[in-house]
Amino acid sequence: NYGRAAYERLRGGLDFTKDDENVNPQPFMRRRDRFVSVAEAPHKAQAETGEIKGHHLNATAGARDETMKRAEFARESGAPTATHDHSTGGFTANTSPAYHCRDNGLLPHIHRATHAVIDRQRNHGTHPRVSAKASRTSGGDHIHAGTVVGKP
Repeated sequence: NYGRAAYERLRGGLDFTKDDENVNPQPFMRRRDRFVSVAEAPHKAQAETGEIKGHHLNATAGARDETMKRAEFARESGAPTATHDHSTGGFTANTSPAYHCRDNGLLPHIHRATHAVIDRQRNHGTHPRVSAKASRTSGGDHIHAGTVVGKP
């Protein structure tokens, strides 16, 4: 299951795992069930390794208030962060959840799904640095940088 897979990766040496942006919502992996299944993984791996571990739970929703409810559920599950996808959720929809996270002891992790569509077009794209600065300006403290290869 999802929680076991996260645990095995954390136990094997990763510091953080994360919900992929495309994991929300799918019939075989509902958000609440996913949060519950993965909640223990970082704590168990941390106790066994003595290293700091965590998992970024994706709280992105179609409405700001629902995103904040999901972030709250992530906090109650013991997560150190809550992910918001600024590309699909919107930059302005990022600000309130980011403040909510900080006010409630969570680090707002900002993901950027669809960035490749926006960034890779040399003639009319947005440089990833501009996207990152917009994410920081709208409240993100921790930004998903993506891969070193394969995407600009």
